Amino acid sequence: MNKPVFFIVTILALFINAETSFSQTKFGYVSSETILKELPEAQDAQKKLEIIVKNWQDEFEKMKSSLQAKVDDYKRQEAMIKDESTKQQKQRALLEEEQKIQQYYQEKFSNQGELAFQREKMMTPIKEKIFKAIKEVAKKEKLSMVFDKAGDIVLLYADENLDYTFKVLDNLKRGK
Repeated sequence: MNKPVFFIVTILALFINAETSFSQTKFGYVSSETILKELPEAQDAQKKLEIIVKNWQDEFEKMKSSLQAKVDDYKRQEAMIKDESTKQQKQRALLEEEQKIQQYYQEKFSNQGELAFQREKMMTPIKEKIFKAIKEVAKKEKLSMVFDKAGDIVLLYADENLDYTFKVLDNLKRGK
């Protein structure tokens, strides 16, 4: 039996043996993808992010076009430049400009870049609002657990009475 299946079977066994019988445990799911598409605040945040990204992409394309024009110009003049140090100086300048363009792209679009920062800044309050609503609905509907069906299955809410983490740890520490 592979590990993920064993883990899931073990978890289900814990539910079956839980004080609350498995038949009384209610599960639910949401699609965070649908929620984010339909929630006005999320739509607004997405539009703002798209505007920011478009401006950065436009700037990036301008920088690339400018560099390409300089490279083309250098290639046309290269044969006429007799001084080797002048050639090297122009090549270094082009290389430095290319590095600046790459740095700009990294600063804006990398996993730790400005886009990730802006997305997190805009989406954190929205996510908190969504999680609060999920918790409220789960309690109102007497759900023990709520999963997200978008992408990988993720547990969004669980009744604290169903948490057997420390019992499992205790069992492991005692060597059983």
